[in-house]
Amino acid sequence: MTDNGRIVLAVPSNGKGGMDAERSGHFGRCDCFTVVDIEDGAIVGSRIVANPPHEDGGCLRPVNLLAGEGVNALVVAGIGGRPLAGFNDVGITVYFDTQIPQVRGVAEQVAAGSIEVIDPSYVCGGH
Repeated sequence: MTDNGRIVLAVPSNGKGGMDAERSGHFGRCDCFTVVDIEDGAIVGSRIVANPPHEDGGCLRPVNLLAGEGVNALVVAGIGGRPLAGFNDVGITVYFDTQIPQVRGVAEQVAAGSIEVIDPSYVCGGH
């Protein structure tokens, strides 16, 4: 949990994004990020942040993009070591989940404190 019980959560999303969108399995190549504002365990708003092509800045481009949007939490289904270190360096907590298919469900579980912070041993190879 962050200061004042406020979480600004980014969820990699397919299509146009939004609370009812399908999660993307690859944060670096997702169509967009649905950014969800959570205060004191309640979802209070959301917005969409476009995700430029993966090549524009490489693996650390999403780190800088999301940090610039005020994000302090991210849920991934997989991540490489370099971007994980980048997110940690800018103060974005990375959570790990591979089961919940939609943005809303992920946001609800983060709000409830039911998703674990990623274990560094889960990083993807080849990134």
